[in-house]
Amino acid sequence: MKPRKVPMRKDIVTGQMVAKKDLIRVVRTPAGQVELDPTGRANGRGAYISIDVAIAEQAKAKRTFDHVFGTALSAEFYDELIAYVDHQAARKELFGDAR
Repeated sequence: MKPRKVPMRKDIVTGQMVAKKDLIRVVRTPAGQVELDPTGRANGRGAYISIDVAIAEQAKAKRTFDHVFGTALSAEFYDELIAYVDHQAARKELFGDAR
């Protein structure tokens, strides 16, 4: 049997191609709001970030999502992002690849 193709996406902070399951999607909805997308299926323009707290902090320092989505985001959004990335990293370490 032929092995399945692994979906890859680009991490917007590092610019590296990473397996989609190792990324978190952030989406700008058609209404213009920017929010985390835990399901990966919300309508809107999506951007991906790796499950790594250091990369999330780098995104906050550079205000990466402000540039990607062309809007000014609050510090609370970046704090929420860092907390979510930290949670997902701990979960991945605890349970492995199962989501």
